[in-house]
Amino acid sequence: MNSVLPKLIAESCRTFQSLGSQENAFLKIASAAVATLQSGGKILACGNGGSAADAMHLAEELVGRFKNQRRPFPAMSLNADGTLLTCIGNDFSFDEVFSRQIEGLANENDLLICFSTSGNSPNILRALDAAKKKGVQSVALLGKGGGQAKGKADFEMIIPNDDSGRIQEAHTLILHGLLDMIEQNITA
Repeated sequence: MNSVLPKLIAESCRTFQSLGSQENAFLKIASAAVATLQSGGKILACGNGGSAADAMHLAEELVGRFKNQRRPFPAMSLNADGTLLTCIGNDFSFDEVFSRQIEGLANENDLLICFSTSGNSPNILRALDAAKKKGVQSVALLGKGGGQAKGKADFEMIIPNDDSGRIQEAHTLILHGLLDMIEQNITA
């Protein structure tokens, strides 16, 4: 039981350091997010479980604020409305809880950001397909090799780890970096 925390810290540090090789992918994602918001589009985010928390975290920081006093940016988490999720899940299928919202809410100048540690969730795969059909650009933040979602989004970052905890920690680091980039590049 000794040295549990130091081992976790070391593994998290290794995972974070490995992200440096994906700087170009990160900058493309940040550029797409900035362009979306500057053009009047909105950011839609989704995920399941802990990844749902990441999607909600991103949306609340965009509408509220991260660090700077600024105007609210249009964003929403597609997993935040329990009544909508249960309606779609009951009347259609849980696999459609995000895709149906994209069909009804998304516009061509929007950006979809999907969080998935495995890349294999059917509702995430359908969300990416729905975005493509509507002409909505998409981002996939993945782990575990990317799963079936690998290559489905316009932009992606795959965390090189198989541990969901380390993947989610890296996703949080990426979303905080993304928020920094947005607030630095959109001043009005």
